[in-house]
Amino acid sequence: MQKKKIIVAITGASGSIYAKVLLDKLSLLHDQLEAVGVVMSDNAKDVWQYELGNTSYNDYDFTFYSKTDFMAPFASGSAQYESMVVCPCSMGTLARIATGTSSDLTTRAADVILKERRKLVLVTRETPLNAIHIQNMLTVTQAGGIICPASPSFYSRPKTMEELAATVVDRVLSLLDLKIDSFRWGENS
Repeated sequence: MQKKKIIVAITGASGSIYAKVLLDKLSLLHDQLEAVGVVMSDNAKDVWQYELGNTSYNDYDFTFYSKTDFMAPFASGSAQYESMVVCPCSMGTLARIATGTSSDLTTRAADVILKERRKLVLVTRETPLNAIHIQNMLTVTQAGGIICPASPSFYSRPKTMEELAATVVDRVLSLLDLKIDSFRWGENS
């Protein structure tokens, strides 16, 4: 199996637990990954600290890029990153991606992924949704992106916040074509 190069963008939407569980699980999949590039907004760092009570995003052995680093390899299609996940994805980031506004590294990378017809997964975090949010989701979907709302499942009877978040993250990893052990309806009951 060819190792994958993946971009992870973390925005300032509530739901830092999803980003943490995603990074935790990616850390365990090093045999499937050639590179993981991470970009966090300033708000993402603030929300992580507020919601999780720490700065453990500094503890991961991935390459982190500044939100303004347009020289990052995945700011160009020639770097051949196969996929990108924005987790959690704020409605503002969704809107900028939907309109092709490449104002930072996250939105530029998403634009590159879409134009190269590669896999973009947006783990959206907002409720309720207004017509603008829904229209932006439709636009991204029509451009080839995948909207994967942070809607946890309960089939596996999760007992902790991490297990609950993992029901979404495992789905994201599956969408990225990574091999993981996770609950599958009808197989684990």
